[in-house]
Amino acid sequence: MPADRLRVLLLYGGRSAEHGVSCLSARHVLDAVDRQRYEVTTVGITRQGRWTLVDDAPLTANGALPEVTEEGETVALVHTRQGPRLVAFRDGLTGTELGPVDVCFPVLHGPYGEDGTVQGLLASLGVPYVGADVASSAVGIDKRQMKNVFKARGLPQTSYLAVRRAAWEHDRGLVLEDVEAALDYPVFTKPSRQGSSIGITKCRSREDLIAGVEEAFAHDRVAIVEAGVVGARELECGVLGNAEIEVTLPGEVRTSKDFYDFEGKYLDAGLELDCPARVDDEVLETCRSYAREAYLAIGARGMARVDFFYLEDTGEVLVNEINTIPGFTPASMFPRVWAQQGLDGPALVTRLLDLACEAAETDARFAP
Repeated sequence: MPADRLRVLLLYGGRSAEHGVSCLSARHVLDAVDRQRYEVTTVGITRQGRWTLVDDAPLTANGALPEVTEEGETVALVHTRQGPRLVAFRDGLTGTELGPVDVCFPVLHGPYGEDGTVQGLLASLGVPYVGADVASSAVGIDKRQMKNVFKARGLPQTSYLAVRRAAWEHDRGLVLEDVEAALDYPVFTKPSRQGSSIGITKCRSREDLIAGVEEAFAHDRVAIVEAGVVGARELECGVLGNAEIEVTLPGEVRTSKDFYDFEGKYLDAGLELDCPARVDDEVLETCRSYAREAYLAIGARGMARVDFFYLEDTGEVLVNEINTIPGFTPASMFPRVWAQQGLDGPALVTRLLDLACEAAETDARFAP
């Protein structure tokens, strides 16, 4: 093996409800890493937030999503006089250095990983990392702020309202009246800061709406209520780049479920992905243009996946959301659309690590 391989810290798991999805994504990222170029250390974050040293990313067992166990040694990332180092704590607080870290690939989905928290830690320790910076990560995961930014940018999207838990608890009846005055059924309720379709409910009545808002509040203090887009096709574009941005042709998701929920994404054997989507060239280019604008709107870097609703009857394309750490599972669109563009798994992972190092060099030149 070459002696000058970059030392990559692969982080996965985490405290969010998307823990299992993160483990599944990490498994496929790890399989794609070019071991001639990179020396990889895998660290799993338990559901309680402990960083543990693991030999590999776990596999799915018995149809269930994988999980980081409590068996591994506790590890921490510290900045020494020699730079960022990973340290293992085997007996009490006695630490053993495991070696330096050149770049981190956080394969973390949802809060406490995709929201700027881990990005802030890595930035403060001087560790280059794959994906969006702190501010862009925070905006990208918060659907309320993301939608506000898209609105300011002039991007078309579905009508929506944000419902705060405090307002709901103070006067539920008034909140329901406001929602029903602004939006027609069916509507969708979802947590503001969550992904993988966790906590999403399709609501066809006031009774459904109450249950949907309560379900969203089980995951966040703010619920988003969106107008339902009947008969919409779901298209997704991949985006890569820092100063120079590349956008794929969109792919299309088709599921046997009523809508593209968590089970449909990860446990539905009938899920179908078309790359590229079978739509007119004008729609393809509209998606690519909107994806680029959405990426620029939140100030993203490294990578993102941008999702759309396409209304075939009217030809309208609506921006749904942006994901700054898209999934890398077998059911994920992001690696599929890039493979269609000629970037297979190993090439995509290498490109992302190169972009991370490039972003760190730029940050170093313009540091405050």
